[in-house]
Amino acid sequence: MIEFSQEAKRRYNAIVSHYPEKRAALIPVLHLAQREFGWISQEVADYVGELMDYPPSDVLSVATFYTLLHKKPAGKYHMEVCRNVSCWLMGAYRCVDEIKSLLRIDVGGMTEDGRFSLNLTECLGSCGTAPAMQVGDRYYENLTPQSLAEIIEKLKND
Repeated sequence: MIEFSQEAKRRYNAIVSHYPEKRAALIPVLHLAQREFGWISQEVADYVGELMDYPPSDVLSVATFYTLLHKKPAGKYHMEVCRNVSCWLMGAYRCVDEIKSLLRIDVGGMTEDGRFSLNLTECLGSCGTAPAMQVGDRYYENLTPQSLAEIIEKLKND
């Protein structure tokens, strides 16, 4: 059975202490679980459900609704490109093509070494600085194919 690390347990306790009921903290706890385990598997949903007094099916339903929660394994650098109107009109599709070309993966795929994965996501709230992408907790805005090549190169060398 999986279990949070001591640090994640500390963070879990801090998160739930900010809510009147621990069940209200489900989404932040799912983000914590994703950082800890990499994705929200059935086993992770069972564990979170047990911690928070939720049926695992409800935990998975919430995880499925939110596109920033991964329901399958993701790369160390999970690249999520905004696919909403502003970003698409400003060239997000060119950025997706550049990522696919540079990393030789398709949307929904992962590199063979497990370092990079690519998905499209709903609005990242950066319409004024479109196109935008999120990699982990970091946002990238005003993307171009050239800036993506630089970002990927930096991540490869990390």
